[in-house]
Amino acid sequence: MKSLKLIGLAFGASIALSSAAFAQDVTIAVAGPMTGTESAFGRQMKNGAEMAVADINTAGGINGKKLALNVEDDACDPKQARSIAEKIAGAKIPFVAGHYCSSSSIPASEAYADGNVLQITPASTNPLFTERKLWNVARVCGRDDQQGLIAAQYIAKNYKGKNIAILNDKTTYGKGLADETKKALNKAGITEKMYESYNKGDKDFNAIVSRLKRDNIDLVYVGGYHQESGLILRQMRDQGLKTVLMAGDALADKEYASITGPAGEGTLFTFGPDPRNKPTAKKIVDAFKAKNIDPEGYTLYTYAAMQVWSQAAKKAGTTDAKKVMEAMKAGKWDTVIGPIEYDAKGDIKQIDYVVYKWDAKGGYAEIKGNGT
Repeated sequence: MKSLKLIGLAFGASIALSSAAFAQDVTIAVAGPMTGTESAFGRQMKNGAEMAVADINTAGGINGKKLALNVEDDACDPKQARSIAEKIAGAKIPFVAGHYCSSSSIPASEAYADGNVLQITPASTNPLFTERKLWNVARVCGRDDQQGLIAAQYIAKNYKGKNIAILNDKTTYGKGLADETKKALNKAGITEKMYESYNKGDKDFNAIVSRLKRDNIDLVYVGGYHQESGLILRQMRDQGLKTVLMAGDALADKEYASITGPAGEGTLFTFGPDPRNKPTAKKIVDAFKAKNIDPEGYTLYTYAAMQVWSQAAKKAGTTDAKKVMEAMKAGKWDTVIGPIEYDAKGDIKQIDYVVYKWDAKGGYAEIKGNGT
């Protein structure tokens, strides 16, 4: 009996020690649409975050501690995003890579600011995210006033004198991007023939397509997400329209091609230069491919967000959010998507949107020279 008690005490001690060791882990989070219509991008973010945390831990962790990852689902719903932000802040998690939709990142950022959480979005491009003078926000992607300008320059050069239509889905991201593209087009002397809104989640676009047909639209610019963009494209082709569809970075997932099929050939969209092709990414891309994961879209951007935070935390010698943010804005960080530096707002100084074209086989490639 005595020996059993000793064994029991030893076992209990080992559990206590392992619990104590686990308690010393630093928990960080990734938040995005793990479910819902934009879940393809949530998967990209989750894949990027998990690989980054594993690699950081293999390299020794942060300031002598290992990282643990919380994965949170906002379904691109602003209320759900705010609730998640309050949960993360309440758990005293110092850093979150998120969110995907601007309509989630913006309300969540206020709860993060109040709760001392540093937030780096891999994907939210609405300018308002970094324009409210919050201390805790940053991104590793560009902004819609930059993305819209590149789209407008391409349209102005390649569709001068043609009939242009602009659509938006009324979301923070979609309307914001459509309005920035419209503003840049108007400044270039081009007035759109049609400007129309629809609701995110709509499936029947035949009324809009009929207007596009009536107005002989040569190119329709869509400020919105890949699901609706794909349906608009299909319904245009069903009505015999050869109108070119152009959109933003929300088309950077192969799910767009699964919606359109071969009809998606010729679709245009703006996004950063493909990070999968950068020399800085080769080792990580190979590691993803070994797991049968294509690190497309925002996968590597999420990995980069984790890299920036981890390097800044090491530099600051702490995971305290405010001290890490001070270090972030003062430094230059080597990431899988290239070197990153920040301005005072939390925007990156390196901006380089380009134009891509989808092919009939479900792939996309950069238009060299950007057509501008």
